[in-house]
Amino acid sequence: MASSPIRKAVIPAAGLGTRFMPATKVLPKEMLPVAARPLIQYAVEEAAASGIEHVILVVSRGKGLLAEHFQRNRPLENALKRRGLEHDLEAVRRLSDVVEISTVWQQELLGLADAIRTARTLIGDEPFGVILPDALIDSTTPCLRQLMDCHARHPGCIVATQTVEAAEVERFGILDVLPLRDPCCGGRTLGVSSLVERPRPGTTTSTHGIFGRYILEPQIFACIDHTRPGFNGELQLTDALMLCSARLPLYAYCFEGTHFDAGSKLGLLLANIAYTLKDPALAGPLREHLGSLQHSTFSAQHPALRT
Repeated sequence: MASSPIRKAVIPAAGLGTRFMPATKVLPKEMLPVAARPLIQYAVEEAAASGIEHVILVVSRGKGLLAEHFQRNRPLENALKRRGLEHDLEAVRRLSDVVEISTVWQQELLGLADAIRTARTLIGDEPFGVILPDALIDSTTPCLRQLMDCHARHPGCIVATQTVEAAEVERFGILDVLPLRDPCCGGRTLGVSSLVERPRPGTTTSTHGIFGRYILEPQIFACIDHTRPGFNGELQLTDALMLCSARLPLYAYCFEGTHFDAGSKLGLLLANIAYTLKDPALAGPLREHLGSLQHSTFSAQHPALRT
């Protein structure tokens, strides 16, 4: 099986964001900010930095704002220019030049596999990437790029993985993996023998979690068509990949980087802290504030040590 170049990426963003209600009653979850940039922007910028030429956003009713974020807003640009806010002006203008973006609509929220299926016409007969925007990954080489480089050596479907704590496997899709004889990719590429969405405690011994980045071959669409509702009554991508593994090689790639579950309140907070600490203008004040909070907590717990 020869490797084909990967030019397109799908970003599913049609979900309801129920873990952030009521904030996400009107505001799409993907517009929640991390260090002054919305999650959807991190996903699109990761795709562009990975060499993707065309991004396909999968949205649902009330989420047109996601596509609008990347369109020109001339009244805003003119206002920023009049006020001399050149840095902000450049940041706003740059959004429309990141990468070609198309939008498709998921009419019913039937699951991740169905969301990906809505992009079938725009994908055509070629492999493509998938980025889940609430799985924020901080890495030197974009995570999707890491998978694309792996795909160049190992054509097939590829899933991004890292190990998770045994007590947390029920929060993830989980892979059963096998070592490969091929030592390329620094030993980070593994074969996949099976995968399951959020297994019940005690039903798996694997701790290789799935982390929201995929390379998929176009054959995945036929497999989605034959996938039955699974976890939560939805069409799960893990189930479609299991079907596809009977036709095509399925690999896991142990990516380099730090993952933040920005689809949870705590994960979003931790991501904001981590990314803000990377900002030279804000890192110092934030460290000072966090230090003062720690000192205040310690003093409250040990009043006899106050000076």
